[in-house]
Amino acid sequence: MLNLLDLKISRPGLWFPTIWIYLVPFANQLDYWQSFNFWLGLFFVTFPLNYLVYGLNDYNDVNADTVNVRKGNFLFGAKASRSQLKGVLTKITILTTVFVIAFTFISGLKMFLLLLFMVVVNILYNFKPFRIKERPPFEILIQVGYVVTVFFSIELNDLETLPWQTLVYLSFFAFQAHIAGEIMDIEPDLASGKRTTATLVGRKKSKLLMLMILVCESVLVWYWFQDIVLASFLGLFSAFMLLDIFVIFKDRAYTLSQMKLFGYLINLSALASMIWVLYSGKLIMV
Repeated sequence: MLNLLDLKISRPGLWFPTIWIYLVPFANQLDYWQSFNFWLGLFFVTFPLNYLVYGLNDYNDVNADTVNVRKGNFLFGAKASRSQLKGVLTKITILTTVFVIAFTFISGLKMFLLLLFMVVVNILYNFKPFRIKERPPFEILIQVGYVVTVFFSIELNDLETLPWQTLVYLSFFAFQAHIAGEIMDIEPDLASGKRTTATLVGRKKSKLLMLMILVCESVLVWYWFQDIVLASFLGLFSAFMLLDIFVIFKDRAYTLSQMKLFGYLINLSALASMIWVLYSGKLIMV
């Protein structure tokens, strides 16, 4: 039976990427909230999908999570022992299978293949002999798998295919979000012997990589979509990263309080940008 630990494992504070990506194709749609498929899909990309993603992650990262000070809450995820995670794989399998069957019944074979791809990507990411999560820089590049959430949304809700430029932007969004997590986890990852891009190149270069992606996002949003609002927000985020790198934090680790503050601010900014994207519709117009 599912419990509060399972909810914590799904990291509600990090649901925003899957929700954000799921909602993008609904820009300029006026009646989507009346659809049962919309709400079922929205629920799936919150707890069930993130329970799959982060449950497999936690099951294979017990050593790193044990020494990770930001874990043990609903914002950044659970800090669970091996015994506490004993039944997680079974729960993930049952829950995921139920939704795969339901969505395949609703949308057909193409949906089944999309969901199968999601599952396979997460297995390749977490389990040996592949364990791409410890093969820098491929652990960043594989985050493009998050974009499959767009195709899931389109197929389930019978929406129009998005421009390729939108898919490129969403890929950068996924890369940037993942690098932010790696930066915060450098110390516990080093302590547990986990290899990531951030542990290899260091905190400052990882922040510079994140800054470069943010600048690319801002320029592309401005150039491709003429979205001055979103481009300006990304520009402000880039300006903060500049201050972070060269003035405020430099090469120092963030404290737990600072990481939690960043987590709350990121969720608020994600909510604001979701509203803007749905209202303006600019990310689906090229």
